[in-house]
Amino acid sequence: MTTTNDVAATIRTLEDRRYQAAVDKDWDTFASLCHPALAYAHSSAVTDTLEEYLAKVRDGFYVYHDIDHPIDEIRIIDDIALVLGEMNAHITAGGAEKTLRNKCLAVWKNTDNGWLLLAYQPTPIPAPAPTAKD
Repeated sequence: MTTTNDVAATIRTLEDRRYQAAVDKDWDTFASLCHPALAYAHSSAVTDTLEEYLAKVRDGFYVYHDIDHPIDEIRIIDDIALVLGEMNAHITAGGAEKTLRNKCLAVWKNTDNGWLLLAYQPTPIPAPAPTAKD
C-alpha cells in the first residue's frame, strides 16, 4: 500500500528530475514527465501548452543555467499532488539574462502512466522595499 509519505517522496524526485532536465536541456526527459494537457505559466504571465513550451526551449528562447527549487510543502488530494515552493534561477529568456525569484505551484496528476506534471504557475517574489535612512 502506498502511503502519503511515499507519494510525497516520489513527487520530490519528479520535481528534481524535471528541473535537472531543464538545466541539462534534456527536453525528451522533461516531456516524458508532463501531462499532454500541461498548462505552463511563466513569471511574465504568458502561459504555454506543452507543445508551445517545448518549441521555445528547443529553439533556445529559454535557457536555464541553474535552478534552485526548495519545496515548502506537498499536498496530496486523491490523484493530485500540489507542490508549493520556490523556483530561483539564472536564465536567458529571449536573449536577455535574468535572475528569477519566484514562489511557485506545480500540479501533478496520477495517471495510468504515473505522475505527470499538469500545471505550473510561478509568482515573482517582490524585491524588499528600500528602508528609509536616518
